[in-house]
Amino acid sequence: MTVGVAVPEWTGTVIERVTFGQALRDTAALAGRGLTRFRHNPHQLVDVIVVPIVFTIMFANIFGGAVSGSVTDYLPQLVPGVAVSVAVTTSVITGVQLREDMDTGVFDRFISLPIARVAPLAGLLIADTFRYLIATVVSLTVGVALGYRPDSVIGALAATLLTVFAAFSISWIFALMGVLMSKASAVQGISMLILMPLTFTSNAYVPTETMPGWMQRVADVNPVSHLVSAYRDLADGLTVSADLGWTLLGTVAIIAIIAPITVRTYLRRV
Repeated sequence: MTVGVAVPEWTGTVIERVTFGQALRDTAALAGRGLTRFRHNPHQLVDVIVVPIVFTIMFANIFGGAVSGSVTDYLPQLVPGVAVSVAVTTSVITGVQLREDMDTGVFDRFISLPIARVAPLAGLLIADTFRYLIATVVSLTVGVALGYRPDSVIGALAATLLTVFAAFSISWIFALMGVLMSKASAVQGISMLILMPLTFTSNAYVPTETMPGWMQRVADVNPVSHLVSAYRDLADGLTVSADLGWTLLGTVAIIAIIAPITVRTYLRRV
């Protein structure tokens, strides 16, 4: 299998081909660049470290008594909800960073190099999975510190991996928005308009039974609700449920449908 190499059109050079293995190496190198950027600019990780801490502590103490009677009883409801909502919301950054890199000319420099043309996009997406992992682990760690005790450690780890995979799949949608939209601020603004209702009209923070009838029906089919429920089922005994099946089906479908569209659109733009 061969992949196109980025060669500037003005050179008059015929586009060369690289092997699939070389494309993987190029992607890994640019993913490493993304991780190095986090090390040199640690402020880029503030949202995935500070936000889970603040949300978990604040919501536990504000809503714990009202929803479940106590903070400890509320944590099994809250911790999975915070972990999922923060990871999913963080996936917006992929589209924002992609648009910023395209606007500032970073990608122009990349495509002048003899590398696979898809490597800059794939490397960015892979590097951002590190952010989702941090957000999920911090949420779980803060919850444990407050008294949350998942029934299955293996289940909690599986739930963490599921959340990271789901956030990775959703990041393809925002990557497509980053390629199509003209400004990073537009990507962020529209993305949050989509994610905020999805997050709060779900079972992330409160049981859906307390919602009005029409909102309960919306929450029950909300993909965020399926992901949060799958997290709880895995953490509370490594239970394989229908919610897990729907979540896996949805994430795989997003990657299968959106990823090729994103790659084709990106390659036409670069």
